[in-house]
Amino acid sequence: MSAAAVQSTVGAVRRCVPRHAIAIPVDLTVLRSGIPASIPGRSLDVGEGGLCAILAGELRPGDIVGVEFRLPHVNAPIRAKAAVRHQARLRCGIEFLGLSHEQKAAIRFWERRMAEEQPQIQLPFGAALPEASVSRPAAQQTARPRRSRMPRQLAWAALALFVVVGALGWWQWYHAWTELESHLPGQAAPAKAPETTVPPALMEQLITHKVDPVYPEAARRANIQGTVVLDAVIGADGTVVDLRPVSGPDALTPAALDAVKWWRFQPYRINGQPTQVRTTFAVEFRL
Repeated sequence: MSAAAVQSTVGAVRRCVPRHAIAIPVDLTVLRSGIPASIPGRSLDVGEGGLCAILAGELRPGDIVGVEFRLPHVNAPIRAKAAVRHQARLRCGIEFLGLSHEQKAAIRFWERRMAEEQPQIQLPFGAALPEASVSRPAAQQTARPRRSRMPRQLAWAALALFVVVGALGWWQWYHAWTELESHLPGQAAPAKAPETTVPPALMEQLITHKVDPVYPEAARRANIQGTVVLDAVIGADGTVVDLRPVSGPDALTPAALDAVKWWRFQPYRINGQPTQVRTTFAVEFRL
């Protein structure tokens, strides 16, 4: 396939999958000679299908990478496997592979917030603006007769009154229903179940993908060694949801975090249901 045909195909995919312009930090991890390399960057746009970013390193179309970024209004970071679809002058187009339902829902939630905060009219590529939106000469604009503003103002006033009356009625209904429920037996809110803690030895048996840490060269030259203990939360899908250092040399902690965040596990099950659990990992560095 020619280069022009490839560019045309890539452009068609971008137009089929909606994207929203946003500049946020993006962290990519790619395996090179069996060693994970981290490439930082900044996004240009993000959508449910993928993202476009400016990277501080070279990638090739077809590379499989790990991508991590955090969207506004979304609590958990998005971590996913992705494929490089096109790359030119450090500008890289990336397609997500195997996003979970929770991650897709988080991106759709962010897209709705973006649409509410900055509503835009999206037109097909190459389509012209409607004639009504094209500015006309001042002479033609002044020639048009003025319309009375009074009907529009009355309509807005009626709409505001309707909203106020509706909100007041809803509040009264909700208050009455809450008071009624408070007198019914067995309506107390259930206590939140405590978070399950799993021993490290048991979680290590459930590892399906493990990335070994890269010994920092500065720590090697300084003869720094030791064990970094990390507190981790493993999600119901087997991914590392949260990761915090507990103890260990500061010079070795970033390398331990960069490795463990890409570990994957079989879901821990309680009564047959996948469950989010908390555990600890000890990452040892020896010269």
